[in-house]
Amino acid sequence: MIEKNNLSFENTEIAFRHSSNFDLKRAYWLFRVINVNFLVKIGPPITNFAVKIGLPIKGLIKATIFKHFCGGETIAECDKTIKNLHNGGVGTILDYSIEGEDDEHVFDNTRDEIIRTIERAAVDKAVPITVFKVTGVGRFSLLEKLDEKAQLSIMEQEEWEKVQARVMAICQKAHETGIPVMIDAEESWIQETIDMLALDMMHLYNTQKAIVYNTYQLYRHDKLASIKNDHAIAVKGEFILGAKLVRGAYMEKERKRAEEKGYPSPIQPDKQSADKDYDASLDFCTDHIDTLAFVAGTHNEESCRVLAELLDKKKIDHKNPHVYFSQLLGMSDNLSFNLANAQYNVAKYVPYGPIKAVLPYLFRRAQENTAIAGQMSRELSLIVKEVRRRKLVK
Repeated sequence: MIEKNNLSFENTEIAFRHSSNFDLKRAYWLFRVINVNFLVKIGPPITNFAVKIGLPIKGLIKATIFKHFCGGETIAECDKTIKNLHNGGVGTILDYSIEGEDDEHVFDNTRDEIIRTIERAAVDKAVPITVFKVTGVGRFSLLEKLDEKAQLSIMEQEEWEKVQARVMAICQKAHETGIPVMIDAEESWIQETIDMLALDMMHLYNTQKAIVYNTYQLYRHDKLASIKNDHAIAVKGEFILGAKLVRGAYMEKERKRAEEKGYPSPIQPDKQSADKDYDASLDFCTDHIDTLAFVAGTHNEESCRVLAELLDKKKIDHKNPHVYFSQLLGMSDNLSFNLANAQYNVAKYVPYGPIKAVLPYLFRRAQENTAIAGQMSRELSLIVKEVRRRKLVK
């Protein structure tokens, strides 16, 4: 087993081995542009307007930001990315990134597409895990009403039954094929309903193997307790808890809503508190590795190091199927590929879908990156280091 001192996230040759010189130069200029806050702020409204009125900019988007952060518009278009990642020892999590829809027909189509990702994973070891959002197969405002414990109308009750049936169809397919499926976390005011649904699916399908995973956002101050409570439920119910651990993606929105509606924010008081709970969750999960399977979704180098060291300290094999590291395509390749090189299980989220539908995801990536200045500078500095190593610039 590799000693902790041999795990380095500085090796850019390993980190960017999968990237051609052209890819590297594109990434360099893309991150330079993303670093300019002004462009990121004016870009989304201008781009949305241009797409809406039919200006021919889809080709430009597809060749730049879409190419860097997404696998393609279809599963087939993701083939090159899947193979490229696999060559570096990194798996693919196909993420059909349609969001913000409100149409039953679209929800049915999304269910079918998620099932296609599971079917692809069943015949391709390069795709070890799958994922979906409940708001991809059900209306946000319906979930919000359920979280509020409001009375549903007869039509809404029928609608909710359809949402549950779609989720069950996805999880049933995952169970039949033996392919894990993660249910993404969303806003706190619909999350309780998602949590209950995820636990119901685990009761059904996680008795022999971790198939269904719920997501815990550790930037919430109550989520470490949730993991421990859900694990106790799993042990009592004799099923394996599946957990994806992330810091979170809705911080500003959460704080703003809490202030507007006058309730205490669910978000941690500071980054240090979130980091502390995240690393404590890694410790808890590795303590219960036989009854808890988890995916550590993080771009935080220290948390990756903490988990790597916990595995060695507790003599857990690097290839234990209950432990995965995960990052997003186009980000933190120094983590993903160096961890894979050290024989840990690693998988990248590979978003895909029609360009127009995936734009909200792409804009969020750019805006999140500028909001985390340190991470942004780190990405750019690693790219520059590799560009110089390859002598692409003097």
